Amino acid sequence: MRRVTVAGAARGGVATAALVAFPFVFSTPYLMTIGLFTVMYMALATAWNLLGGFSGYLSLGHAAFFGIGAYAEAITFTHIGIGGGYRPFALLPVIGVGVALASVPIGVVALRVRAATFAIVTISMLFIVQQLAFNLHSLTNGAQGMSMPLPPFGVDTYERPFYFCMVAVFLASLLTCWATATGKLGLMLFAIRDDEDRARGLGVRTTYAKVVAFAVSAGLTAMAGGIWAYYEGFIYPQFAIDPLVTIGAVLMAFLGGRGTIWGPALGALILVPAQQYLAYSSQLYLVAYSAVFLAVMLVMPRGIIPSARDLIAARRSPRRRPGGEPASTPSGVAT
Repeated sequence: MRRVTVAGAARGGVATAALVAFPFVFSTPYLMTIGLFTVMYMALATAWNLLGGFSGYLSLGHAAFFGIGAYAEAITFTHIGIGGGYRPFALLPVIGVGVALASVPIGVVALRVRAATFAIVTISMLFIVQQLAFNLHSLTNGAQGMSMPLPPFGVDTYERPFYFCMVAVFLASLLTCWATATGKLGLMLFAIRDDEDRARGLGVRTTYAKVVAFAVSAGLTAMAGGIWAYYEGFIYPQFAIDPLVTIGAVLMAFLGGRGTIWGPALGALILVPAQQYLAYSSQLYLVAYSAVFLAVMLVMPRGIIPSARDLIAARRSPRRRPGGEPASTPSGVAT
């Protein structure tokens, strides 16, 4: 049963207000670019969490759907001629739904295996899609890449339309995760994550739940890819379908706490600005970037949000005497 709490509504309102206010407070192009890519990875990590966090199926090939969304946007412009301006943004829901439906047969096949085998299957899918982008010259122009129309946006506010569109995709991913986690589908996915064989024995439609999560996650990822393609203006297979995109999203979900609502977004909010800062301040930025991630994971191996919850719960629990009896009972708490 879905229930909106005051604290949850407050968190959502504050986060949304902060995201909307960001481009008006920090209007420098450099900071806007960092903000855009931060929100992009917040959306990607949250969309990945719908499958990898809730069901426990660790997909390492989600960059394939990111690239499919990017190429769908570019192909529609090149071969159909939808024009520039805000029209490519209006195409994003169509791309999301189309990629979600197209991913259903892929999910039916890939989700027949589990654990490391599933991760290997998804990596293979990524490289298959990348090779198709290289070899389907008549459709994708191969290694020569594809161009997008030059947006007629002002120089001072060029990033804003892309930023707000990416915020919309992130909020859609976040609301989808919340609706899933608080609904019947979420219970099914959590049961699969805990013990899939037992869940199936109890009557849970495991295949249905996994495929739905896979398809919705793929569609949201593709929408982020479409925005990225329009922003970049020119895309190549090796960049549009890059394994590092998936790896980044997975690391951010683990850092913040996979399987939680806000964890992946928090991980992206920490890692993306840190990556950008270290890239410009040090030649060893990859080493420093990895060190930051490892330090946090060693201190909080379950992720930031689950570890913080455990710490708060431990401090709230009553202290126990050596014999096992509680030393005191806080007032207002039933025993």
